[in-house]
Amino acid sequence: MSTPRAPYDDWRRLDPRTVWVTAVVVAGVVAGAALPATLGLANWLGLPGAVLWVLAAAVLVIGAAAGADRVRWHRTRYRIGEERVDLHTGLLLVKRRSLARGRIRTVDLTANLLLRLLGLVTVRIGTGEQGGESTLELDPVTRAEGERLRRLLLERAAPTPPGVHRDGELAALDPRWIRYAPVSFVAPMLGGAAVGAVLQISDWLGAQGEVIAWAGDRFQETPLLWVIVILVAAALAAGMIGALGLWIEMWWNYRLEREPGGTLRVRRGLFTSRSISVEEARLRGVDLVEPLGVRLFGAARLDAITTGLAQDHEAKNADHNTVLPVVPRTLADSVAADVLRETATPTGAALTRHPRAARGRRLRWSLAAALAPVLLLTLLGALLTPVLLWTALGLAAVSLPLAVALALDAYRGLGHALSGRYLVTRSGTLRRSTAALERAGVIGWTVKQSYFQRRAGLLSITATTAAGGGAYTAYDTDAPEGLAFAAEAVPGLLEPFLERAGAAVGENGPGTERTVRDRGPVPGTP
Repeated sequence: MSTPRAPYDDWRRLDPRTVWVTAVVVAGVVAGAALPATLGLANWLGLPGAVLWVLAAAVLVIGAAAGADRVRWHRTRYRIGEERVDLHTGLLLVKRRSLARGRIRTVDLTANLLLRLLGLVTVRIGTGEQGGESTLELDPVTRAEGERLRRLLLERAAPTPPGVHRDGELAALDPRWIRYAPVSFVAPMLGGAAVGAVLQISDWLGAQGEVIAWAGDRFQETPLLWVIVILVAAALAAGMIGALGLWIEMWWNYRLEREPGGTLRVRRGLFTSRSISVEEARLRGVDLVEPLGVRLFGAARLDAITTGLAQDHEAKNADHNTVLPVVPRTLADSVAADVLRETATPTGAALTRHPRAARGRRLRWSLAAALAPVLLLTLLGALLTPVLLWTALGLAAVSLPLAVALALDAYRGLGHALSGRYLVTRSGTLRRSTAALERAGVIGWTVKQSYFQRRAGLLSITATTAAGGGAYTAYDTDAPEGLAFAAEAVPGLLEPFLERAGAAVGENGPGTERTVRDRGPVPGTP
């Protein structure tokens, strides 16, 4: 069925207020740099002279940026044709870029606080392919124009996908979800960043020594161990506060909905609003992610496994594939079923346990990682000072039990299964991932077996796909079970190699790898 086309558009320009937006943004950056620059120049020019030089430089920089953006606006135009979307821009180097409308897969709208106050948005139009040439950016246009472009370019006359479904709202913000923000891995990272920021700013002001001396005076009579505990606790508290603020900025006003025509839309953001659209035709499954902290509280987040979504954005690790923030696990499973149009979510399927030999491998790896620094400190302590020997003893007392606990948890997390149209793999401990991948989206299998895996009768088998991370692995499965799992998941793809399975995975050296790729439609593929 052919896709209907809207009437041909004449050439259009971006919103002229882009010049003022650029001037205000650059003024903010200049203002942030003005203080340390003024303090630095005051040592040579005196305070009045330093202020005059900084003001002159600020006016020059802001004027140059606004002038350059005025030229960009004047030289940029776009149009929506019956078959293509065209964008022309540039002065000395003129760029003429064009995307076929039939290949467009994403039209995402983003607006920071300043753009929102002016009623403007940045529109990114992408085809879902790798490379910057597959994306057109209109920065900025009015919000009404952005919504018009999104509806116009994503409208499809596609048949309704099979399975149960409901249109409209699939999930909306529940303020109680914020309780999971402080237990994420973001909190300690933000805490460390806060400590570094304090030291850096004090260094700019020439007061770093005073800050360190003040902290030393506060803990002058406190034992060293308690000093470390208090400082770490303070950093973690600052990180938790920062994590709460970051969560509110990213997920406030969150809403997940299915629009007519088979498009999933995620809207979120407090100061910077984001609207991300995912065509269901590109959806190949979901990934239920449970970082250790939130997993202890029975929560998980939901990521979409789609073709080309991450490539449409400059930042690949900016949650562009997350369709549901960290929520209670039961709710995540329910939303996964709605997203996939299934009565029961495949992420909740009963998984096949992996052999006990897989537990031994994880224990050995984990203990080896924990013992390495202990042995190094022991050696240095024997050569240099007994203090390092006590440090090694304390590290061993903490790290070895923790290593065993993590290894056992990693083993309990291993599993794989087939659930209807999907194959399911689960692995990880610090970041446990339960991926449900559509079997029809598998384009090949990679079978790996090291020397030690062969002795234990294990192998790792990876489903390769053009969607999501590109590979989803069932680690350390029983060798016959893993091969049978792959053969049943995609009938006809692996069977020709099963008769030579012994040679393929065990007789060509201490560690071998074989990749089987789909060379066309697979008879019987779901």
